[in-house]
Amino acid sequence: MLARQIVSKRRLALQVYRNTNKTTTTSRGISTLSFTNNNNNEFKSSLPKSSSSSSLLNCKNTFEVKRNYSSNGPILFNLADVGEGIAECEVLTWYVKEGDSIKEFDKLCEVQSDKATVEITSRYDGKVTKLFHKIGGMAKVGLPLVEITPEGGASAPSPAAAPSSPSTTAAPSSTPSSSSSSKTISHHENEITNKHGQKIKVLATPSVRHLAKANSIDLNKVQGTGKEGRVLKENILDFINGTNISQPLHQAKPAAPVAAPTTPAAVTPTLTLSSERESRVPISGIKKVMVKSMNAATAVPHFGFSEEYIMDKLTELRNQMKPMAEARGIKLSYMPFLIKATSLALLKYPVLNSSVSPDESQLIYKNYHNIGVAMDTPQGLLVPNIKNVESKSIFEIAQELNRLQKSGIAGQLTPSDMSGGTFSLSNIGTIGGTYCSPVLLLPEVCIGALGKIQKLPRFDKHGNVIPQSIMIISWSGDHRVIDGATIANFSNVLKGYIENPNTMLFDTR
Repeated sequence: MLARQIVSKRRLALQVYRNTNKTTTTSRGISTLSFTNNNNNEFKSSLPKSSSSSSLLNCKNTFEVKRNYSSNGPILFNLADVGEGIAECEVLTWYVKEGDSIKEFDKLCEVQSDKATVEITSRYDGKVTKLFHKIGGMAKVGLPLVEITPEGGASAPSPAAAPSSPSTTAAPSSTPSSSSSSKTISHHENEITNKHGQKIKVLATPSVRHLAKANSIDLNKVQGTGKEGRVLKENILDFINGTNISQPLHQAKPAAPVAAPTTPAAVTPTLTLSSERESRVPISGIKKVMVKSMNAATAVPHFGFSEEYIMDKLTELRNQMKPMAEARGIKLSYMPFLIKATSLALLKYPVLNSSVSPDESQLIYKNYHNIGVAMDTPQGLLVPNIKNVESKSIFEIAQELNRLQKSGIAGQLTPSDMSGGTFSLSNIGTIGGTYCSPVLLLPEVCIGALGKIQKLPRFDKHGNVIPQSIMIISWSGDHRVIDGATIANFSNVLKGYIENPNTMLFDTR
């Protein structure tokens, strides 16, 4: 009798492996194989993680039989691990709603982690039967994001209810009934008309326009609270919740639609004062990671150092090379030269390209230069990095910098773009300012802030006053391991490369 049971279990295990080969691994290293028979009974077999098809028949299996749904029943689509130890992501946009039919690889939603923004796509053909999060909610890695019923499958109750929380409440299947008629628009109506009949776009970043489009919201009907009436993300979220509707919607005699030529809208944005004295917005996404990183940096003693760099020869070299770069489809700024010069200087002072171990017992030298470049993007301050600068040409650096800048504006930087930095530069001078006091981006031990280039009077070697193009770079170092002399010597080497850029040819590998 016992022999029959063992043979029966082995046959069943083999059938599981051949027919389904569906394997999931638990945190204890146990793999679970499952299949569903014609009577809708699900069989599970717990096996050692190292089990293979050959050893599958030689192990003792314990089977659990329970009532479940058919293979065509609902599928819980969990938020996958996006790497870098990220535990949760903010849901920025839903591309689908409950009841929508989708195909494999169709976009489901866009989520934002501490590192980057990622689009989530479907792995199944079927119908969306449940959304587990509202826009702005926090989705936990490994927990349900959306429920999908495969094509041809009958609707069934959810196998397990996800833990409820304010951010994981199921999103409504359609726009709220109140003011729904005022929110439903065509996706191209994000313009206003001035008194001359000219179309002018409402002020909003690409990510905000994308959010409005995904939720069929007319930006004309949203009160912008940003600079010059700019529509912000929180304005869209308030509008979705019915708490931000522009004043014309509440007037006794509403104006004619904006698109109508007989009643053009005003072009000058007006500041609308709220009756409330203050408002509160959740700190999430990029801002949340900035809070964490800046708080951590305050525990590290900073050493500051600034120096003037004469840019005349580098300006001349850049002007000579710009047409060649444009012929290759690349916009050539000063940054590729400065990034390469920084890498060459780091070869002579590698301690500035190191990091302190978490227990502060070791100094970890990095034999690669992943130089980060701070960027002002619609999502906030981001610092993607260019990998292996020490082995790249100036043109290759310019190519990668162009790619990162475009990805940053479009909100398409990946976790790989954002991780692994060893040294950072912030080109604050493109916005304004000469001197700066940059804050370290841990675990890096040095960061530089580039001021704007100015024409200033200086003395030449004969004592004559001449105009020179001057840029000031402000450095901050981790004073636990970096002293003033090291930064000063590093700055002098960098100064030589910047003020005589042709010398970079001697040391470029």
